[in-house]
Amino acid sequence: MSRQDKIEEHMEFVGADGVHLGTVDRFEGNRIKMIGADSGSHGDQHHYISVGLVASVEVDKFHVSATGASAALLEEEKGSEPNFGQAVSSIRSNQLRSLPCSP
Repeated sequence: MSRQDKIEEHMEFVGADGVHLGTVDRFEGNRIKMIGADSGSHGDQHHYISVGLVASVEVDKFHVSATGASAALLEEEKGSEPNFGQAVSSIRSNQLRSLPCSP
């Protein structure tokens, strides 16, 4: 059974850091559509994440491989293609800022 087969409608999904990212509305192709309430300031537009971001599935929720802040950069809107170049660049920048500095 694939990870996608274990994910159900209305299941919560969280980032690698445990931050709530959304609730599944349904699948559309290889993307997971979030319920409208999880679309933040764009409540009139549903957001999507790629199934490829799913890291693990539990009984009542699943985890994506990115942290909450990083996963937000990977969200897509209907009819859009993900801008992975921009997202990866931003994620790397955030990771570099969080590294400890040595004297």
